Amino acid sequence: MREIVFDTETTGLDPRSGDRLVEIGCIEMVNKVPSGAVYHCYFNPERDMPAEAEAVHGLSIAFLSDKPKFAEKAGEFLDFIQDSPLVAHNAGFDFGFINNELESCGLEPVSRDRMIDTVAIARRKHPGAKLSLDALCTRYGIDRSHRTLHGALLDAELLAQLYVELQGGRQIGLELAAEAAMPTEGSMTVTSSVTRVFRSPRPHAASAQELARHTEFMAGFSEPIWSR
Repeated sequence: MREIVFDTETTGLDPRSGDRLVEIGCIEMVNKVPSGAVYHCYFNPERDMPAEAEAVHGLSIAFLSDKPKFAEKAGEFLDFIQDSPLVAHNAGFDFGFINNELESCGLEPVSRDRMIDTVAIARRKHPGAKLSLDALCTRYGIDRSHRTLHGALLDAELLAQLYVELQGGRQIGLELAAEAAMPTEGSMTVTSSVTRVFRSPRPHAASAQELARHTEFMAGFSEPIWSR
């Protein structure tokens, strides 16, 4: 199963008030195993950057001014996510910004039926606990020492690890890893071909001699509890 874990950075909190998307980072996962294929892009928001937003992600208008507009990269983004489920932390926020950008380009919004919200999953598993990405990474022992500022690709990488833990831990991928799509370059992938050799079951029934020895052994018990 292919899923896309992603995160966004923006100029603010509300696309309806004119806030824009400035960065998106996506991690491809196949059967809960990161394939190595990623999509990452910065966007020129065509507006100012509020100081409080820049303090969170460190992206200035000077840095973003020569980056492509979302409309120029929308096709690439849609090609990468395809029709896969989309995993995000507080996913409604990210979906709101992505769909606002798509609609401003005259494109169809991404259906929220594809949305997987790790905040909702964490809330069910840990009611009353702190649900921020930082807090949950600490809870599950995920190293975030290199995260000094928010960044879409970095946060998506952390979220991919957290998503696996929220689904039951890394053991879920042991049998599936060999079948996951392995990347070649960029978002190109090739499917690993694994030939499995199946052996006939080994005989495991007790022999007549073993059964006789077992009967003799059990007869040596005086008033066994299982015969009461």
